[in-house]
Amino acid sequence: MQEFSIKDLEHFTGIKAHTIRAWEQRYALLNPRRTSTNIRFYTSEDLKLLLNVSLLNQHGHKISKIASMGEPEIRAAIRGLGAAVTSEDHWLGMLKISMLNFDEQLFRSVSKTYEAQCGLSDLMLKLYLPFMGQIGMLWLTSAICPAHEHFVSNLIRQRLFRAVDDLPPVDAEYDDDVFALFLPEREIHDISLLMVHFLLRKAGYKSLFLGQSVPLEDLVQMAPQFPNLKCVAYCTTFPAENGVSDYLRRVMRESTGSGIQFHFAGRVFAGHESPSDHLHLHGDGQSLIGTLLST
Repeated sequence: MQEFSIKDLEHFTGIKAHTIRAWEQRYALLNPRRTSTNIRFYTSEDLKLLLNVSLLNQHGHKISKIASMGEPEIRAAIRGLGAAVTSEDHWLGMLKISMLNFDEQLFRSVSKTYEAQCGLSDLMLKLYLPFMGQIGMLWLTSAICPAHEHFVSNLIRQRLFRAVDDLPPVDAEYDDDVFALFLPEREIHDISLLMVHFLLRKAGYKSLFLGQSVPLEDLVQMAPQFPNLKCVAYCTTFPAENGVSDYLRRVMRESTGSGIQFHFAGRVFAGHESPSDHLHLHGDGQSLIGTLLST
């Protein structure tokens, strides 16, 4: 059975560890397994319950009342929140619950309501993009299993493909920047890159989605055809944190003289400085898309 430390729960839910312990003691809300040294470990069911409890508590439900509710009552109360949920943190919490419960109906309901209130671009940029960033980190730390990540990724992928298909084609006389969106070798997580593709296309740019495992030499060969080429990657697992500098040196070496501007985003690049005027690093998707749309 998958288990989580109290720090995992704090990171996943945003509830401080001391609050979790207080809820345990006062309301017997959770019953963690304890090691011989009194270290708490929680199940995935505990995590799902805590996410539900957090959302209800933030929307006026007293913790003492929530603690007395059964699972069906809690699920019904969560669904009843609907449009009452307004901040991105709350929406993200509901998406996490839908993921952990493999609840497609809840995922689509949250997405539809948010889109109706805020628009499709904000759904992608302010909800899906940070959500996938959190999911990528949780997946790397084994806080969730691959099935969870695949479940929500495919739901988002379906929405993205529909959204891109609904956009008008780029004008034949287009002469602005061209974006080549790619993933390096051994990187397979393409959802965040798909979101960037949609947002660029919606802004009227020519965006070429190349997908997974694109060799650097292939990108360099595109440069003569597109003088204003910007190559964009959103990385989750590659390069490894201790291999970022080596990978960036390789990019600079192989693209020397091509005139290509590279933009790399993702958790692995957080804390690293952009090494040249032609190679730009972004710690998250919002920073990346903000820079691309302002060029």
